[in-house]
Amino acid sequence: MKALKSWRWLFRKRNAGLDGGFQGKSGSNKMKQLPFMGIVCIVMLVIVYRTTNYQYQQTETKSTKLILLHSINDGMQLVDHSSCLMLLKNNSPINHPFRMMETKILPFGTVEDLASLTLVNLPHGIIQPHSDLELRPLWSTSSSRSKVDVSSNHNLLAIPVGIKQKYNVDAIVEKFLAENFTIILFHYDGNMDGWWDLDWSSKAIHIVAQNQTKWWFAKRFLHPDVVSAYDYIFLWDEDLGVENFHPGRYLDIMKSEGLEISQPALDPNSTDIHHRITIRKRMKTVHRRVWDLRGSVKCSNSSEGPPCTGFVEGMAPVFSRSAWHCTWHLIQNDLVHGWGMDMKLGYCAQGDRSKKVGVIDSEFIVHQGIQTLGGGSPSPKKASKDTSSEETVKRQGTPAVDTRSEIRRQSTWELHVFRERWDKAVKEDRTWVDPFKNIQRRRTGKRKSLQN
Repeated sequence: MKALKSWRWLFRKRNAGLDGGFQGKSGSNKMKQLPFMGIVCIVMLVIVYRTTNYQYQQTETKSTKLILLHSINDGMQLVDHSSCLMLLKNNSPINHPFRMMETKILPFGTVEDLASLTLVNLPHGIIQPHSDLELRPLWSTSSSRSKVDVSSNHNLLAIPVGIKQKYNVDAIVEKFLAENFTIILFHYDGNMDGWWDLDWSSKAIHIVAQNQTKWWFAKRFLHPDVVSAYDYIFLWDEDLGVENFHPGRYLDIMKSEGLEISQPALDPNSTDIHHRITIRKRMKTVHRRVWDLRGSVKCSNSSEGPPCTGFVEGMAPVFSRSAWHCTWHLIQNDLVHGWGMDMKLGYCAQGDRSKKVGVIDSEFIVHQGIQTLGGGSPSPKKASKDTSSEETVKRQGTPAVDTRSEIRRQSTWELHVFRERWDKAVKEDRTWVDPFKNIQRRRTGKRKSLQN
């Protein structure tokens, strides 16, 4: 019996030893597998994170608008948002002539929503980013379709007009049509029918809006995308004499002098002259600055800005395509008289305003200073009604409204608002650097070194 118990005891001990051995090895293997499982979990987490982040970036890209880059040579180009983000992340410079703007889609009804539509759902080849103001026929023959239009207009003349200035406008338009300009008339007095007897009227574009200014029309109908086909935009008043002006020669000078913004000089005998820099210099072809120590504004050799240099007045400005793209954005949508804007046009000159902005003397005009906006040209029936109403007002003792005084008061108020907006924008945009302060410092340093 003792032998049997001893055998049983040895057998249990052996099994216990075997079980303990196996359990020890299994625990050891499990301990060895823990680091490996940890690495696998980390890799899985990284993969999930990168996948989620990629999907987020793709969604963010699609929810943002395409960016418009403006090039002097290529006009408006569409590029992908992600490409420009890479440029920014890599600190790549994005300078003139390129300008970048990014806007995210906002709830419908906001101002930014007007520019938030994307083109991602259109095939690239169908996109037409440019337009023009050329008139197109309702139908064409097979022979006319095959002809290439080599005489397409490349320059634009836009004028606000009233019927009272019809014959003066006719003289202006005739000169520009001879140089193959596209003509657009902004009728601020509501009278368009009175122009149809002119031979060229059917070739022009007519837009009618009662008592609206040149800048109001320009902001709404001369968007850079619409006029990108034109090399130069003439945005003139209607009361200009052009007897000594030739558009073709004028543009030749503007190109040869490298001007982005210009105006023809004013004949010294003009009725309305506000700034001395606009007066014609008989012995010059172009001038870019004026020296004048009279009056409240002193213009000397040290003067670096408007109205001493880098300045044109708002009556007859001429813009290159690139300069107009910038100027259109400078026009305030609700400030229709444009006062104060002439002092800032140099910022749209695509370079040094003292070189890129100028007054052309050899092709000059006469500013007649005729104020017609706000008066209109009523029909005989309407005139009789207005006359009777005026008599009624006089009988009631109510003073008549002085239209010109009210317009000047409004213009002065808008000037104040524009200046406040500019100062506020400069203060709030911490990334903006005034390009002309550095130029002024360099020139001041050069003058001091020459004096020493």
